[in-house]
Amino acid sequence: MATKAVSDESFESDVLNALGPVLVDFWAEWCGPCKQIAPALEEISDEMAGELTIAKVNIDDHPMTPGKYGVRGIPTMMIFKDGQVVSTKIGAMAKGKISEWVKESL
Repeated sequence: MATKAVSDESFESDVLNALGPVLVDFWAEWCGPCKQIAPALEEISDEMAGELTIAKVNIDDHPMTPGKYGVRGIPTMMIFKDGQVVSTKIGAMAKGKISEWVKESL
């Protein structure tokens, strides 16, 4: 299952009202560290299909949602469960560290 592009308009239905946990990656096209973690997020999305949805919000195209959640630096990853943020990580991490964080948060 590939990562899902989410907009300001679809955030409520795609993330807040999602069945099951959602990892949201706040990113931008010009962000080098964001590009570094993108392949790892795709792999984790495939490995955890059915357990976790990975959503991506482009902060340049959709600035309202990152503003609402206080995103100050990217990449910022947040895990949402039942419409609430349960964990946040800022900055690029190796795939193993992201997977470890996700499993601890679920």
